[in-house]
Amino acid sequence: MAIRHIACTLAVAAALTAGSAQAADQYGLSKGTPDLKSAGPLAFGPAGILFIGDTKGAAVFAVRTGEASGDPSGVEVNVEGVNVKVAEQLGVSSQDLQINDLAVNPASGTVYLSVSRGAPSAGPAIVRIDADGTISELSLEEVAFAKAELPNAPEDKVVQRGRRSANYRDSSITDLAYVDGQVLISGMVASDAASAVRSLSFPFSDRDVASSLEIYHGAHGRVEDDSPARTFVPINIGGEPNVLAGFVCTPLVRFPVSAIGKGEKVRGTTVAELGNRNRPLDMIVYRKGGEDFLLLTNSARGVMKIPTEGIESQEGITERVGGGGTAGQPYETVEAFEGVVQLDKLNDTHAVIIAQTDGGAMNLKTIELP
Repeated sequence: MAIRHIACTLAVAAALTAGSAQAADQYGLSKGTPDLKSAGPLAFGPAGILFIGDTKGAAVFAVRTGEASGDPSGVEVNVEGVNVKVAEQLGVSSQDLQINDLAVNPASGTVYLSVSRGAPSAGPAIVRIDADGTISELSLEEVAFAKAELPNAPEDKVVQRGRRSANYRDSSITDLAYVDGQVLISGMVASDAASAVRSLSFPFSDRDVASSLEIYHGAHGRVEDDSPARTFVPINIGGEPNVLAGFVCTPLVRFPVSAIGKGEKVRGTTVAELGNRNRPLDMIVYRKGGEDFLLLTNSARGVMKIPTEGIESQEGITERVGGGGTAGQPYETVEAFEGVVQLDKLNDTHAVIIAQTDGGAMNLKTIELP
């Protein structure tokens, strides 16, 4: 699930001019081999540092990719059958390969994928795709990295909740982003109020603040605190850093970044109900024609273009929205984008998407922002 750039872009560009040794000192990275148990959500931070969410290990890794800066404004990357070609590069079957997230380095335009190779013994991988379509595995041996373990994560076992059974460790990290010296992490914790958002200071330290997240779910007609945000994006609203988060079935919720660091329950403002029987997959924020928009892709309702105008004055949805209806912020469905499962912003005018065909093939494309 992709980042989502507000404050990090200028920091990335400035910090890439520093030498690698200086970056390692500045951000607390040291040489070694990260003990990744899985590779899930990805996000870029300062100095081209890639944050990797390890859901199985309940940890976040900061890894220096060693990539030089470039010119993302001139990048256009297109790879048909990217799942098949990545599987060939890794020496596994495309049937066993799962692409978990896509992130674009905002300083270079290089695309990174986090993948699972099928059998747990095969281990996770981070794959790099250059502008010319060259695919390579990012070596994680003897790299500069740092690790932050997440306390109070769900146990790694299948449990029964009502009529449903699940391994909630798989949702210990559902998305992450870097904002003004913080790594924000959505996911589940070992608590009755399982939905949480964490704030890790970066460089990593012992400071790990987790806040329970409470929302009013319009389609369900009730307040909930047990379903995590599946994807989110940082955005400035009224001059203040905020987060817009998408939840299953499908409320769009705003909450201020300043509320997260207090470690108390955060009550979000439900600014839209986008329809039930749906799962948000990924989102970005971009500017076009002097206005800010969200681009949100979903499991059942296509790609939505959502204007942010007036969102700061939204009092929020507090009554049930029945019959699969919608309410709050309006949106339009971008009919030209079908089967989109991953997306991230490439530059001011374009994004990179992965779209799945009816036959199961996945194509990586550069698209103009609508």
